[in-house]
Amino acid sequence: MRLSPVILTVVIAGLAYATPPEMAFSRLLPAAPALAAAMWPVLPTVLLGTVCLLLMIGLSLVFPDLGTWWTCAGIIAVTVAAAYGSHVRLQRERTLFQVRLVADAAQQVVLSPMPRRYGNIEIESLYLAAAAEARIGGDFYEVVDTPFGIRLLIGDVRGKGLPAVGAAAAIVNAFREAAYGEPDMVDIARRLDASSSRYNAAFAPDGALERFATALLAEIPHEGRRIHILNCGHPPPLLLNPGALRVLEPDTPAPLLSLAELIGDHYNVDTFEFTPGDLLLLYTDGIAETRARDGEFFPLATWMRQQPPTPPRDLLTALHRDLLHHSRGRLDDDIAALAVRLRES
Repeated sequence: MRLSPVILTVVIAGLAYATPPEMAFSRLLPAAPALAAAMWPVLPTVLLGTVCLLLMIGLSLVFPDLGTWWTCAGIIAVTVAAAYGSHVRLQRERTLFQVRLVADAAQQVVLSPMPRRYGNIEIESLYLAAAAEARIGGDFYEVVDTPFGIRLLIGDVRGKGLPAVGAAAAIVNAFREAAYGEPDMVDIARRLDASSSRYNAAFAPDGALERFATALLAEIPHEGRRIHILNCGHPPPLLLNPGALRVLEPDTPAPLLSLAELIGDHYNVDTFEFTPGDLLLLYTDGIAETRARDGEFFPLATWMRQQPPTPPRDLLTALHRDLLHHSRGRLDDDIAALAVRLRES
Protein backbone atom coordinates (compact mmCIF):
# COMPACT_ATOMS: atom_id res chain seq x y z
CA MET A 1 0.00 0.00 0.00
CA ARG A 2 2.76 2.45 0.86
CA LEU A 3 4.41 1.82 -2.52
CA SER A 4 1.19 2.09 -4.55
CA PRO A 5 1.91 5.69 -5.76
CA VAL A 6 5.28 4.52 -7.12
CA ILE A 7 3.68 1.50 -8.77
CA LEU A 8 1.00 3.72 -10.30
CA THR A 9 3.67 6.07 -11.67
CA VAL A 10 5.61 3.21 -13.26
CA VAL A 11 2.46 1.67 -14.77
CA ILE A 12 1.26 4.97 -16.27
CA ALA A 13 4.72 5.82 -17.66
CA GLY A 14 5.06 2.34 -19.12
CA LEU A 15 1.66 2.50 -20.81
CA ALA A 16 2.37 6.00 -22.12
CA TYR A 17 5.63 4.80 -23.67
CA ALA A 18 4.31 1.49 -25.04
CA THR A 19 1.02 2.68 -26.56
CA PRO A 20 0.24 5.02 -29.46
CA PRO A 21 0.39 8.75 -28.55
CA GLU A 22 -3.31 9.30 -29.28
CA MET A 23 -4.21 7.07 -26.28
CA ALA A 24 -2.57 9.75 -24.05
CA PHE A 25 -1.96 7.63 -20.94
CA SER A 26 0.54 10.32 -19.88
CA ARG A 27 -2.38 12.55 -18.87
CA LEU A 28 -2.96 10.20 -15.92
CA LEU A 29 0.39 11.08 -14.29
CA PRO A 30 -1.17 13.70 -11.93
CA ALA A 31 -3.02 10.82 -10.23
CA ALA A 32 0.22 9.55 -8.66
CA PRO A 33 0.96 12.57 -6.38
CA ALA A 34 -2.76 12.78 -5.58
CA LEU A 35 -2.65 9.18 -4.33
CA ALA A 36 0.60 9.84 -2.44
CA ALA A 37 -1.07 12.61 -0.43
CA ALA A 38 -3.32 10.04 1.23
CA MET A 39 -0.43 8.07 2.76
CA TRP A 40 2.89 9.95 2.43
CA PRO A 41 4.38 13.01 4.18
CA VAL A 42 4.71 16.29 2.33
CA LEU A 43 8.31 15.99 1.05
CA PRO A 44 7.97 12.51 -0.54
CA THR A 45 4.71 13.67 -2.15
CA VAL A 46 6.46 16.67 -3.72
CA LEU A 47 9.36 14.49 -4.85
CA LEU A 48 7.00 12.08 -6.57
CA GLY A 49 5.27 14.99 -8.29
CA THR A 50 8.68 16.18 -9.49
CA VAL A 51 9.47 12.70 -10.84
CA CYS A 52 6.14 12.67 -12.70
CA LEU A 53 6.93 16.09 -14.16
CA LEU A 54 10.36 14.90 -15.38
CA LEU A 55 8.78 11.74 -16.83
CA MET A 56 6.29 13.87 -18.74
CA ILE A 57 9.07 16.04 -20.14
CA GLY A 58 10.98 12.91 -21.13
CA LEU A 59 7.95 11.41 -22.85
CA SER A 60 7.46 14.67 -24.78
CA LEU A 61 10.92 14.23 -26.29
CA VAL A 62 9.84 10.83 -27.63
CA PHE A 63 6.28 11.84 -28.60
CA PRO A 64 6.22 15.57 -29.46
CA ASP A 65 2.41 15.78 -29.83
CA LEU A 66 1.39 14.75 -26.29
CA GLY A 67 0.13 18.14 -25.14
CA THR A 68 3.08 18.35 -22.77
CA TRP A 69 2.55 21.79 -21.28
CA TRP A 70 -1.08 21.20 -20.33
CA THR A 71 -0.18 17.92 -18.63
CA CYS A 72 2.84 19.49 -16.89
CA ALA A 73 0.63 22.27 -15.57
CA GLY A 74 -1.79 19.65 -14.28
CA ILE A 75 1.02 17.74 -12.55
CA ILE A 76 2.29 20.93 -10.88
CA ALA A 77 -1.20 21.97 -9.73
CA VAL A 78 -2.06 18.52 -8.39
CA THR A 79 1.32 18.21 -6.63
CA VAL A 80 0.82 21.54 -4.84
CA ALA A 81 -2.69 20.54 -3.79
CA ALA A 82 -1.48 17.09 -2.75
CA ALA A 83 1.32 18.58 -0.62
CA TYR A 84 -1.22 20.78 1.16
CA GLY A 85 -3.59 17.83 1.61
CA SER A 86 -0.77 15.73 3.05
CA HIS A 87 0.09 18.52 5.50
CA VAL A 88 -3.54 18.81 6.67
CA ARG A 89 -3.83 15.01 7.01
CA LEU A 90 -0.70 14.81 9.15
CA GLN A 91 -1.97 17.61 11.40
CA ARG A 92 -5.25 15.76 11.92
CA GLU A 93 -3.43 12.50 12.60
CA ARG A 94 -1.35 14.23 15.27
CA THR A 95 -4.50 15.72 16.80
CA LEU A 96 -6.19 12.32 16.80
CA PHE A 97 -3.11 10.79 18.43
CA GLN A 98 -3.26 13.38 21.22
CA VAL A 99 -7.00 12.74 21.68
CA ARG A 100 -6.30 9.02 21.98
CA LEU A 101 -3.64 9.71 24.61
CA VAL A 102 -6.14 11.73 26.62
CA ALA A 103 -8.77 9.01 26.18
CA ASP A 104 -6.29 6.37 27.34
CA ALA A 105 -5.49 8.51 30.40
CA ALA A 106 -9.21 8.85 31.12
CA GLN A 107 -9.62 5.11 30.75
CA GLN A 108 -6.88 4.55 33.33
CA VAL A 109 -8.78 6.83 35.73
CA VAL A 110 -12.21 5.27 35.23
CA LEU A 111 -11.18 1.69 34.46
CA SER A 112 -7.95 1.10 36.31
CA PRO A 113 -6.13 -2.20 35.72
CA MET A 114 -7.08 -4.86 38.23
CA PRO A 115 -5.59 -8.19 39.31
CA ARG A 116 -7.13 -11.32 37.85
CA ARG A 117 -6.95 -13.16 41.15
CA TYR A 118 -8.07 -12.17 44.65
CA GLY A 119 -7.25 -15.19 46.75
CA ASN A 120 -9.45 -18.01 45.45
CA ILE A 121 -11.60 -15.63 43.37
CA GLU A 122 -10.86 -15.23 39.64
CA ILE A 123 -12.07 -12.06 37.90
CA GLU A 124 -11.83 -10.95 34.28
CA SER A 125 -13.17 -7.77 32.63
CA LEU A 126 -14.36 -6.74 29.16
CA TYR A 127 -14.91 -3.21 27.90
CA LEU A 128 -15.94 -2.09 24.41
CA ALA A 129 -16.83 1.54 23.65
CA ALA A 130 -19.39 2.24 20.92
CA ALA A 131 -17.47 5.44 20.07
CA ALA A 132 -14.39 3.64 18.79
CA GLU A 133 -12.13 6.71 18.69
CA ALA A 134 -13.09 7.65 22.25
CA ARG A 135 -12.10 4.22 23.60
CA ILE A 136 -14.27 4.77 26.63
CA GLY A 137 -17.90 5.65 27.25
CA GLY A 138 -20.51 5.73 29.96
CA ASP A 139 -20.18 2.13 31.16
CA PHE A 140 -17.94 1.52 34.16
CA TYR A 141 -16.77 -1.15 36.57
CA GLU A 142 -14.41 -1.52 39.51
CA VAL A 143 -13.21 -4.28 41.83
CA VAL A 144 -11.54 -3.71 45.20
CA ASP A 145 -10.29 -6.00 47.94
CA THR A 146 -11.53 -4.66 51.29
CA PRO A 147 -11.65 -5.91 54.90
CA PHE A 148 -15.31 -6.79 54.24
CA GLY A 149 -14.59 -8.95 51.18
CA ILE A 150 -14.15 -8.49 47.45
CA ARG A 151 -16.45 -5.68 46.37
CA LEU A 152 -17.49 -5.16 42.77
CA LEU A 153 -19.23 -2.33 40.96
CA ILE A 154 -20.63 -2.27 37.45
CA GLY A 155 -22.90 0.36 35.96
CA ASP A 156 -24.01 2.43 33.01
CA VAL A 157 -24.43 6.20 32.78
CA ARG A 158 -27.23 7.29 30.46
CA GLY A 159 -25.63 8.29 27.17
CA LYS A 160 -22.39 7.18 25.56
CA GLY A 161 -19.04 8.51 24.47
CA LEU A 162 -16.99 11.21 26.18
CA PRO A 163 -19.96 13.24 27.57
CA ALA A 164 -20.71 10.37 29.97
CA VAL A 165 -17.12 9.77 31.09
CA GLY A 166 -17.11 12.46 33.79
CA ALA A 167 -20.24 11.08 35.43
CA ALA A 168 -18.80 7.56 35.34
CA ALA A 169 -15.53 8.76 36.87
CA ALA A 170 -17.37 10.50 39.71
CA ILE A 171 -19.26 7.29 40.58
CA VAL A 172 -16.20 5.04 40.33
CA ASN A 173 -14.05 7.36 42.47
CA ALA A 174 -16.77 7.52 45.11
CA PHE A 175 -16.97 3.72 45.14
CA ARG A 176 -13.20 3.37 45.59
CA GLU A 177 -13.38 5.47 48.74
CA ALA A 178 -16.64 4.14 50.15
CA ALA A 179 -15.88 0.46 49.55
CA TYR A 180 -13.00 0.57 52.02
CA GLY A 181 -14.71 2.63 54.69
CA GLU A 182 -18.36 1.55 54.73
CA PRO A 183 -19.18 -1.86 56.21
CA ASP A 184 -22.77 -1.68 54.91
CA MET A 185 -23.42 -1.84 51.15
CA VAL A 186 -26.49 0.36 51.58
CA ASP A 187 -24.25 3.19 52.77
CA ILE A 188 -22.01 2.68 49.74
CA ALA A 189 -25.03 3.02 47.44
CA ARG A 190 -26.07 6.24 49.19
CA ARG A 191 -22.59 7.70 48.74
CA LEU A 192 -22.60 6.78 45.06
CA ASP A 193 -25.98 8.43 44.63
CA ALA A 194 -24.77 11.58 46.39
CA SER A 195 -21.63 11.73 44.25
CA SER A 196 -23.65 11.28 41.06
CA SER A 197 -26.12 13.99 42.10
CA ARG A 198 -23.31 16.44 42.95
CA TYR A 199 -21.67 15.85 39.59
CA ASN A 200 -24.94 16.40 37.73
CA ALA A 201 -25.55 19.61 39.65
CA ALA A 202 -22.06 20.89 38.79
CA PHE A 203 -22.11 19.76 35.16
CA ALA A 204 -25.68 19.83 33.93
CA PRO A 205 -26.44 17.47 31.04
CA ASP A 206 -27.34 18.84 27.63
CA GLY A 207 -31.02 18.88 26.76
CA ALA A 208 -34.09 18.39 28.89
CA LEU A 209 -33.41 14.78 29.92
CA GLU A 210 -31.77 14.12 33.26
CA ARG A 211 -28.50 12.21 33.55
CA PHE A 212 -28.74 9.10 35.70
CA ALA A 213 -26.95 5.78 36.04
CA THR A 214 -27.80 2.19 36.74
CA ALA A 215 -25.42 0.37 39.06
CA LEU A 216 -24.93 -2.99 40.69
CA LEU A 217 -22.89 -3.56 43.83
CA ALA A 218 -21.68 -7.03 44.78
CA GLU A 219 -19.75 -8.29 47.78
CA ILE A 220 -18.07 -11.69 48.03
CA PRO A 221 -16.75 -12.57 51.50
CA HIS A 222 -13.17 -13.79 51.48
CA GLU A 223 -14.29 -17.29 52.41
CA GLY A 224 -16.74 -17.31 49.48
CA ARG A 225 -19.87 -19.53 49.55
CA ARG A 226 -22.25 -16.57 49.14
CA ILE A 227 -22.58 -13.26 47.38
CA HIS A 228 -24.41 -10.10 48.45
CA ILE A 229 -25.93 -7.94 45.71
CA LEU A 230 -27.47 -4.48 45.76
CA ASN A 231 -29.09 -3.65 42.44
CA CYS A 232 -29.89 -0.05 41.49
CA GLY A 233 -31.93 -0.62 38.34
CA HIS A 234 -29.19 -2.61 36.61
CA PRO A 235 -29.61 -5.79 34.51
CA PRO A 236 -29.50 -8.77 36.92
CA PRO A 237 -26.34 -10.92 36.95
CA LEU A 238 -26.29 -14.44 35.55
CA LEU A 239 -24.97 -17.28 37.73
CA LEU A 240 -23.93 -20.45 35.91
CA ASN A 241 -23.28 -23.62 37.86
CA PRO A 242 -22.99 -27.22 36.67
CA GLY A 243 -26.72 -27.68 37.24
CA ALA A 244 -28.41 -24.66 35.71
CA LEU A 245 -28.37 -20.97 34.94
CA ARG A 246 -29.85 -18.63 37.53
CA VAL A 247 -30.85 -15.00 37.01
CA LEU A 248 -30.14 -13.10 40.23
CA GLU A 249 -33.18 -10.83 40.31
CA PRO A 250 -33.53 -8.43 43.28
CA ASP A 251 -36.44 -8.93 45.67
CA THR A 252 -37.03 -5.17 45.90
CA PRO A 253 -35.99 -2.69 43.18
CA ALA A 254 -33.68 0.13 44.29
CA PRO A 255 -33.57 3.62 42.75
CA LEU A 256 -31.14 4.48 39.99
CA LEU A 257 -28.19 6.66 40.96
CA SER A 258 -29.05 10.38 41.21
CA LEU A 259 -32.78 9.57 41.48
CA ALA A 260 -32.94 8.58 45.14
CA GLU A 261 -33.88 12.11 46.20
CA LEU A 262 -36.92 11.97 43.93
CA ILE A 263 -38.24 8.48 44.68
CA GLY A 264 -36.62 7.63 48.02
CA ASP A 265 -33.38 5.90 48.97
CA HIS A 266 -34.83 2.50 49.79
CA TYR A 267 -32.07 -0.04 49.19
CA ASN A 268 -32.14 -3.77 49.69
CA VAL A 269 -29.28 -6.28 49.76
CA ASP A 270 -30.00 -9.77 48.39
CA THR A 271 -27.88 -12.78 49.28
CA PHE A 272 -27.28 -15.76 46.97
CA GLU A 273 -25.23 -18.93 47.19
CA PHE A 274 -21.89 -18.79 45.39
CA THR A 275 -20.09 -22.11 45.53
CA PRO A 276 -16.76 -23.26 44.06
CA GLY A 277 -17.01 -23.72 40.30
CA ASP A 278 -19.88 -21.23 39.91
CA LEU A 279 -19.39 -18.64 37.18
CA LEU A 280 -20.94 -15.20 37.67
CA LEU A 281 -21.46 -12.72 34.83
CA LEU A 282 -22.09 -9.03 35.57
CA TYR A 283 -22.85 -6.99 32.47
CA THR A 284 -24.33 -3.76 31.16
CA ASP A 285 -27.41 -3.54 28.95
CA GLY A 286 -25.31 -2.95 25.84
CA ILE A 287 -24.67 -6.70 25.73
CA ALA A 288 -28.28 -7.84 25.98
CA GLU A 289 -29.36 -5.10 23.55
CA THR A 290 -26.78 -5.87 20.87
CA ARG A 291 -28.78 -6.31 17.66
CA ALA A 292 -28.29 -8.33 14.53
CA ARG A 293 -29.09 -6.76 11.16
CA ASP A 294 -32.62 -8.14 11.35
CA GLY A 295 -33.15 -6.45 14.72
CA GLU A 296 -32.85 -9.60 16.85
CA PHE A 297 -31.30 -9.02 20.28
CA PHE A 298 -28.32 -11.05 21.42
CA PRO A 299 -29.74 -14.07 23.35
CA LEU A 300 -27.50 -13.64 26.38
CA ALA A 301 -29.25 -16.09 28.74
CA THR A 302 -29.42 -18.79 26.06
CA TRP A 303 -25.80 -18.17 25.15
CA MET A 304 -24.74 -18.40 28.79
CA ARG A 305 -26.52 -21.74 29.26
CA GLN A 306 -24.53 -23.19 26.38
CA GLN A 307 -21.14 -22.29 27.84
CA PRO A 308 -19.01 -25.09 29.29
CA PRO A 309 -17.22 -24.73 32.65
CA THR A 310 -14.47 -22.31 31.72
CA PRO A 311 -12.18 -19.68 33.28
CA PRO A 312 -13.55 -16.12 33.30
CA ARG A 313 -11.05 -14.99 30.69
CA ASP A 314 -12.18 -17.66 28.21
CA LEU A 315 -15.84 -16.83 28.88
CA LEU A 316 -15.39 -13.14 28.05
CA THR A 317 -13.24 -13.94 25.02
CA ALA A 318 -16.06 -16.09 23.67
CA LEU A 319 -18.62 -13.40 24.56
CA HIS A 320 -16.63 -10.73 22.72
CA ARG A 321 -16.29 -12.94 19.65
CA ASP A 322 -19.98 -13.90 19.54
CA LEU A 323 -21.18 -10.32 20.10
CA LEU A 324 -19.16 -9.12 17.13
CA HIS A 325 -20.43 -12.04 15.06
CA HIS A 326 -24.05 -11.37 16.04
CA SER A 327 -23.84 -7.65 15.26
CA ARG A 328 -21.58 -8.08 12.19
CA GLY A 329 -18.95 -5.97 13.94
CA ARG A 330 -21.25 -3.00 14.61
CA LEU A 331 -21.84 -2.10 18.27
CA ASP A 332 -24.44 0.60 18.92
CA ASP A 333 -23.83 0.94 22.66
CA ASP A 334 -20.99 0.74 25.14
CA ILE A 335 -20.38 -2.71 26.62
CA ALA A 336 -18.88 -3.74 29.94
CA ALA A 337 -18.78 -7.09 31.70
CA LEU A 338 -17.15 -8.81 34.67
CA ALA A 339 -16.82 -12.56 34.91
CA VAL A 340 -16.17 -14.03 38.36
CA ARG A 341 -15.41 -17.62 39.38
CA LEU A 342 -14.84 -19.08 42.84
CA ARG A 343 -12.08 -21.67 42.87
CA GLU A 344 -11.66 -24.50 45.29
CA SER A 345 -9.66 -23.37 48.32
